[in-house]
Amino acid sequence: QVQLVESGGGLVQAGGSLRLSCAASGLTFSSYVMGWFRQAPGKEREFVARIMWSGGSTYYTPSVKGRFTISRDNAKNMVFLQMNSLKPEDTAVYYCAASEAYTGDIKEYNYWGQGTQVTVSS
Repeated sequence: QVQLVESGGGLVQAGGSLRLSCAASGLTFSSYVMGWFRQAPGKEREFVARIMWSGGSTYYTPSVKGRFTISRDNAKNMVFLQMNSLKPEDTAVYYCAASEAYTGDIKEYNYWGQGTQVTVSS
């Protein structure tokens, strides 16, 4: 049974930082592309960042590029999202997800965590 469990969310002031973690189990972690997505109230879930199987390639949505960094530790079956210079518009529930394809297409992600809330106050 595949499980993805996010942690690290919380309330932070604008300009602050948070580090999200996602622990994976029940899958061959190094065989999966890992992605972070977010969903703000009243909005559709959107792609944030992804990282290739080996961690050698990453991709970000333009609104977070230069502020967020995705990384992974295949030995520990974990993926991280370091978020700096946070803005109120980053407020959302953040989800980690796993895909067999290197893509930002939400439909290609087979496994999802339960999400962690990030709230950025102005």
